[in-house]
Amino acid sequence: MKIARLLGAAATAVMATGALAATAVPASGQDLLNPDMVPAMQRDLGLTHDQALARLKNEDVANKVTESLTAALGDAFGGATYNAATGKAHVTTTNAALAGKIREAGAEAEVVKFSARQLNSTVDRLNAADKAAPAAITGWGVDDATNRVTLDVLQGQRAAADAFLAKSNVDKTAVTIRETATKPTTFANIRGGDAYYIGGSARCSVGFSTTTGFLTAGHCGALTGGGALTGSNGASLGSWITYRFPGSDYAAVRTNSNWTPVAQMNNGTAVRGSSNAATGSSVCKAGSTTGWTCGTIGAKNQSVRYSEGTVNGMTATNVHSAAGDSGGGFIAGNYAQGLLSGGNSSVTYFFPIAPALSGTGTTLKTS
Repeated sequence: MKIARLLGAAATAVMATGALAATAVPASGQDLLNPDMVPAMQRDLGLTHDQALARLKNEDVANKVTESLTAALGDAFGGATYNAATGKAHVTTTNAALAGKIREAGAEAEVVKFSARQLNSTVDRLNAADKAAPAAITGWGVDDATNRVTLDVLQGQRAAADAFLAKSNVDKTAVTIRETATKPTTFANIRGGDAYYIGGSARCSVGFSTTTGFLTAGHCGALTGGGALTGSNGASLGSWITYRFPGSDYAAVRTNSNWTPVAQMNNGTAVRGSSNAATGSSVCKAGSTTGWTCGTIGAKNQSVRYSEGTVNGMTATNVHSAAGDSGGGFIAGNYAQGLLSGGNSSVTYFFPIAPALSGTGTTLKTS
């Protein structure tokens, strides 16, 4: 069997026929967006072709402005979102005197009550009280759009959220309680399909290639006891380097000589690096069940309470996903964002790429 590829967000039948179909790589210096990305954005975000291209360009600029201002504002940084209506970063601050500096950098400015540090500290306090949280609470995290921490609870059980907040020693004015219809679940399953397999039956999706293999969701290893890994045709794939779940949700696999990791998603989209795109930015994911789907980035630093345990530090999206997509990669333009963890009918969460790389000691493969 010749060398096959591990491509970005899903190992979809890369060796199903025993032969490898070549993927054309654009010449150096060109935008390396895959043709599938723009149509998916048109379908899932309700955009025209030109609007999708313009949005990607504007988001790239906005994210660079946001990264610069995050460092420049320091403790006065409140958070950032992407304003699709204006095509600009919307950056908040607790210091009104810095609003002009934000505008000079090319972003919209808003003065808010809480800094990002304060909101993240509130999340830390809730994380510390996790074991005392009732089952009705499904998660919590920072919402840059409202400058609050949101606490999600099952419908009709708001009293449980109020009681938990009373015990958790947090500033209640920094928290907004939201009711939700269903609990989040991880998106791994035990049905056959077109991806990689653990122990011969459980199915997940490859996230992003590393220089030694690939990243995927930690629960794919933890919930299967770290079983043997095989490709979609049953060929040996490699071995686990490490996996972590709950608490975090990341894993790394070291592939064997049958596989060559490349800096691409499985549909040809090049991976140039990683970033932390702002709330409101468009993002796409590839998974072995639902394929290539797009949406926008939602609230960050989310703590999600699965039945197996809580995962901290995740990012919410409205991207469509389903069982078997676990581990699939989320990418904004050509920049890796994170690994699909789970969700429910209205939200999908990914674990950010930076802590996944750091926690596994691996290096992202980039073009």
